[in-house]
Amino acid sequence: MSNVLPIYVLTGFLGSGKTTLLRRLLGHPEFADTAVIINEFGQIGLDHELLETAQEDVMLLHGGCLCCSVREDLASTIRRLVERRAAGDMPPFRRIVIETTGLADPVPVLTTLSMDPRVRQQFQLQGILVTVDAQHAIETLVHHPESVRQVALADRLVITKAELVSEERLAAVRQSLATLNGSAVLQVAAHSDLTPAMLLGDIDHSLQQSGSNSDRWLGRLPTEANESVFELAHASRYHAIAWSVDHPLDWQSFGIWLTMLLHAHGDKVLRVKAILNVIGAAGPVAIHGVQHMVHPPQHLERWPEGERISRLVFIVSDLAEATIRTSFDVFMRLSQVAHESAPGASRSGATGGIIAGRPVRRRMAPAWMKG
Repeated sequence: MSNVLPIYVLTGFLGSGKTTLLRRLLGHPEFADTAVIINEFGQIGLDHELLETAQEDVMLLHGGCLCCSVREDLASTIRRLVERRAAGDMPPFRRIVIETTGLADPVPVLTTLSMDPRVRQQFQLQGILVTVDAQHAIETLVHHPESVRQVALADRLVITKAELVSEERLAAVRQSLATLNGSAVLQVAAHSDLTPAMLLGDIDHSLQQSGSNSDRWLGRLPTEANESVFELAHASRYHAIAWSVDHPLDWQSFGIWLTMLLHAHGDKVLRVKAILNVIGAAGPVAIHGVQHMVHPPQHLERWPEGERISRLVFIVSDLAEATIRTSFDVFMRLSQVAHESAPGASRSGATGGIIAGRPVRRRMAPAWMKG
């Protein structure tokens, strides 16, 4: 069994119910042994009856949970918690929940969790939960870019205060969220019977499991036009782009194209997900990135049901679809021409991008391509 512990990031705009949801999670026995990190001192928001004792910057919550407020670098805080647990200065914990402030951009948190080697050795980002206030969601998305970025990066969107709005309003909120992030699982938190298993049991930020979950992980764009306030106000700024490719892709060419695209437009690419049919690979290859950062590729055990095609999803801001699609098509076409014209080159090995069915890094390829 792996010794790597999961980390969950809980975020959402001001007043969207993050702390209420966290209290609900901490109230369940199966969510004991949890360390909670608040990313800004003074913004804890937990009711006083939850706090049992306080010592320095770590507070013991009922049920054995710990609460730590971040006064310095997040990675240092995580490492300090691990050291104190190892020294017996605090009860052991099996997971960490990081609650951000309502105006936080999640990207720096994700970058820390992905880039700090000592954190990566012991923890894995399991999922990003984002709370959305049904009463004010559409207006918040229109007027506050921070909320858009939170929604775009979510693995699970939890709609709160749904009991306070009409069915029509709730449907409009659902549609607006799906338009921006069709791959996130939507869940309504109007009922108090939501359990940790229901909220977190199948959340998977980077698709660690087999390809059977890839359809849900990658998601689908809405097939019907959305006439919500959100779409009308953001149609030219925030949108998702999705397409499929029916021919196998050259791994090294794809990696260089994506790296060049993110180098030029990374600030405008909130998130990228792809399930790729790579020349020479035994199964599908999953790609996942946030802005300039791309995680190492994940080799899935099997293809989901249906055709073996590559599917790509980008969530972008102020970036035209033609910019991405045209560059991709041109790059892949040039790659194919070069491949076919190479004397004696086999289809599976012309670029040397595959060894034993797995993509590997080459001298001219970006580092993240190493599988």
